[in-house]
Amino acid sequence: ALSIETLQTMLEVAQHIRGRTDIHAVVLTGSPTRFSAVVDLSLLAALDQASLLERRQLVRLGPDMCDAWAAIEVPTIAAIEGPCVGGGLALALSCDFRVVSDSTQLRLPEVPLGMSMSWHSLPKLVALVGPAKAKRVALAGELVDAATALAWGLAERQVAAGQSLSNALAWAHDLAALPPISVRMTKETINALAHALSPLATHMDRDQFLLSQSSEDLAEGIQAWLQKRPPHFQGR
Repeated sequence: ALSIETLQTMLEVAQHIRGRTDIHAVVLTGSPTRFSAVVDLSLLAALDQASLLERRQLVRLGPDMCDAWAAIEVPTIAAIEGPCVGGGLALALSCDFRVVSDSTQLRLPEVPLGMSMSWHSLPKLVALVGPAKAKRVALAGELVDAATALAWGLAERQVAAGQSLSNALAWAHDLAALPPISVRMTKETINALAHALSPLATHMDRDQFLLSQSSEDLAEGIQAWLQKRPPHFQGR
């Protein structure tokens, strides 16, 4: 799960990579059986104990981390095994490419739990799959398997279970052999074209998260999830 310490570390790692001229491709992966779970519930507990100003500062960590990974100038590949959920999927969407395996399961459970999806991820999702499929993933929280991810454009390659990392590393090796200056400039231009309006679309998403985080529906959603029962949302 993505704890506060993990988010901070991942932010610092991305910033470090961005400052290096001897790195020409990056592969990001999780464990052999799981890319990432949802945000650690300790983050929600920390939010409950903080002032509104402190909470607003604390929830910058997720979007700042994703922005830092998206800002890396060299090609980035997420090698995904098993579940890739919530903030983990937001992080994978911040990479240039995604290699999924037959075991991969992608999901954004935030809205069904009573939260809103932030972390500057919605423009990336819409750019990849279009608005209707983005609503199926982000609004309805549909579980997306590897074959569907490949067909929708959420992933560029599908491989056998356990093979995502080796495939991504081979791909990264090929990318790293390309002219580094041309690669960096081309990636920057493509991203600028694809996401020209993204800052406008996401400038309030952490405040939307804070609004939903203070709702009774969120408490109900989490309790229902822990108790393995259907939630009963009231819009409160």
